[in-house]
Amino acid sequence: MSNVSYYTEEGLKKLKDELAHLEQVERPRVSQEIADARDKGDLSENAEYHAAKEEQSLLETKIAKLKNVVASARIIDESELDTSKVLIHSIVKIKNTVNNMEFTYTLVADSESDIKNGKLSVNSPIGKGLLGKEVGDLAEIQVPNGIMKFEIMDISR
Repeated sequence: MSNVSYYTEEGLKKLKDELAHLEQVERPRVSQEIADARDKGDLSENAEYHAAKEEQSLLETKIAKLKNVVASARIIDESELDTSKVLIHSIVKIKNTVNNMEFTYTLVADSESDIKNGKLSVNSPIGKGLLGKEVGDLAEIQVPNGIMKFEIMDISR
């Protein structure tokens, strides 16, 4: 079994909705494309058939992966989280010590990550570097282009 991932109720619902869409809408559509292509004759030279089979293979892989994620997903009870340090679902305000720019991120599971909306994956380099830190701590984080230093300004839920 894969690692447990923690989600908000909203995040887990989005995963389940995506899985349902793939299984109930996309799978029948691809199956119909295969059937339509099969009806056109010789399968050995039928590009539509081969393309549809390839799409089916990719779709089934995606469904299997999503089922594993949903099976290992847990809803986190945010009321029981320690607010003195950065954990998943923490809203953390950080300041880059080099240029003094401030950022506010909510640390979330990979599938909920949305950097434009301030949702940062706990498995990203910055997310990993912030976990366990407390207000006032300095987080030195290895990123692809060097080490970034952030001061933890505030933690909330």
